[in-house]
Amino acid sequence: MSTQSSNETAVWAYYRYSPSLIAATVSTVLFGLTTFVHLYQLARYRAWFFIPFVIGGFFEWVGYVGRILSSQESPNWTMGPYIQQSLLLLLAPALFAASIYMILGRMILRLDSEKLCIFKKKWLTKFFVAGDVLSFSVQAAGGGIMAGGSWDSLHLGEKIVVAGLIIQVLFFGFFIITSAIFHIRLYKSPNQQSLVLSGIWQKHMTVLYVASMLIMIRSIFRTVEYAMGNNGYLLRHEVFLYVFDGLLMFAAMLLLNFIHPSEMISLSRGKYSQSICCSREVWAGQAKHSFKAVYVVEHAYRPMN
Repeated sequence: MSTQSSNETAVWAYYRYSPSLIAATVSTVLFGLTTFVHLYQLARYRAWFFIPFVIGGFFEWVGYVGRILSSQESPNWTMGPYIQQSLLLLLAPALFAASIYMILGRMILRLDSEKLCIFKKKWLTKFFVAGDVLSFSVQAAGGGIMAGGSWDSLHLGEKIVVAGLIIQVLFFGFFIITSAIFHIRLYKSPNQQSLVLSGIWQKHMTVLYVASMLIMIRSIFRTVEYAMGNNGYLLRHEVFLYVFDGLLMFAAMLLLNFIHPSEMISLSRGKYSQSICCSREVWAGQAKHSFKAVYVVEHAYRPMN
């Protein structure tokens, strides 16, 4: 079958290169390791809102397994491994995004700072996760249509995938703006909880920004890649996939292994219990201040308890 790209007529193909076995194997091992660690952290700290993130890691791992299979078929590739790697690597970051959206919501709740956010807490997570589900669904539909293999299905599927990626970029961009507004407002008008946890919550906000930007850059890359078509420059060079997708997504997962959001949640749970103690001692006068000192020391050295 023949297809027409932007500037030339070309035959549609699963790959425009021979997939690298070494690169796919290394990626499979790395994503398998970081996903396993995230699974352990999920269970250890009961951070159930991070379930989508772990599933996204599983998608990445299985996706690169698909590329290993494809590397063994070159040049007579089959549809199964191609669809496996294409769809799972395309959709995984949408699952990462879902958990990142929920991090901000829980941080706002724990810092008792809902009034500083442009959304009410009950709508914040729902709004962004709804956008993420929409983006995920559109991308999945586009990828499924592309699996038809004909020029018509390929062309239509690419357009749908691009639409899904644009939705993802728009929602993620708005999320970063929302996070920055909340951050600036809380920094300028701190409350007692934000002052006590100042170093902790600001560290996690920085992690949120970095992870968000990694996903944003990757999504912009994918948008351009699909917009250029099956015979586009980006799809004809495998290195771009690993630099602007694999490497960035692994960096995001590894970052959140080392600075896991459960730290903020654990600290906040401890803060509430100590606040109750302080309020009970308020009638004892000076005893109130000693409880505050105990709180700061205790949680500075035992953040994960």
